[in-house]
This record gives sequence, structure tokens and C-alpha cells, in this order.
Amino acid sequence: MKTKNFILVLLIAFSSIMCNSPKKEKGDTKSAEKVSKTDNDKHPVLTPTDSLKLVNHQIEVKGDVEFPLQLSIDSLKKMKVVTIDNFKVVCQSGEIKKADKVCKGVLLKDILEKAKIRQNGHKDRNFYIVARASDDYKATFSWAEIFNNPTGENTYVLFEENGKPVKSGEMILICKNDIKTGPRHVYWLKSIEVYKVK
Repeated sequence: MKTKNFILVLLIAFSSIMCNSPKKEKGDTKSAEKVSKTDNDKHPVLTPTDSLKLVNHQIEVKGDVEFPLQLSIDSLKKMKVVTIDNFKVVCQSGEIKKADKVCKGVLLKDILEKAKIRQNGHKDRNFYIVARASDDYKATFSWAEIFNNPTGENTYVLFEENGKPVKSGEMILICKNDIKTGPRHVYWLKSIEVYKVK
């Protein structure tokens, strides 16, 4: 008799838990599946033709700058060119997507100093910088990261990898001192945009 009562109490408790728990709609399972499938680091593989459509021969420096710029590889080569050794693109999962032995490029900081951010005095520092790709992928930096932090000495616009022109667009932006370098590794760089925080 005690065993029957115990089983009956268990069944009542289990059914009350099931009644009080939120019910999942059929659509919820599908949306969760969609999120897990699209929320990974995998990007669609582009054909060479599609990749060529995203290439920019110039990058535009615009926004809250006194001297908007149109930069090509030739104009970058006339600036202070830096060589970077052993750069790895590490995605959010920790997987190494690419490893370059030698890269050449220009510091983002140098480009921004040439364009001259429109500041009202030295205390006016509330700006953010957006590096935008032609597929609308974006990476952001704050003024403090670029001008008052080691990030400023480790963020580059590259035009050469392993002695050859950059494959995925003529110029790419990288931040070498990020723990995971993939999220701020911008292929097909189209523009560098400066905005004041409002």
C-alpha cells in the first residue's frame, strides 16, 4: 500500500511540474535550431567571382574628420609601412583560420592622424571608429583604444600577406593584440568611419 501511495505522489508531483513549466511551441524548436546553425563562426564560402565583387580598390576615411581620405595601396605605401611577423586569425571558437608569416601595412592610428579627427580641445575624446567591409561586416574601436592603449600600436590596414597582395580584398584591417583576432579582422575593407558618441 505504501509503494502505491508513493508512486501516486510521484505521479501527481511530476504532472504538476509539467503543467507549471512553460510549454514550447513547435516554432520554438525550429528557431533554436536556426540560431545554433547560424550562430557559429562559419561564413559562407564565396566563389572567386563573388569575392571579386566585394573587392575595393580604395578605402574611404570619412565621418567626423577634417580631411576625408581616399586611400589606395599606392597611397598606403607612401605612408609609414610596418612589417608584422607571425599573425594568426583566431576565430571565436579558438580555431586558427589563417596564419601569415609576414604582413605589411599601415597603423590605423597613422591613418586617423592624417585624416585628423574633429576634436574640440584635447578633452574631446568621445569618438568611435567603424571599419566597414563591402559586405557590411563591421568592427569597432573607441578613441581611447587607438590613441591611449596598446591596441593603437597593434591595429593595421594591411595590403600584403606573405609577400603577395591580400587575397580577400585589396586591403584588410586587423587588430593584432585581440585575444580572438577573428572578430575584428575585416576583409574587403571599404571604409573607416569616425563618429562622435552622442
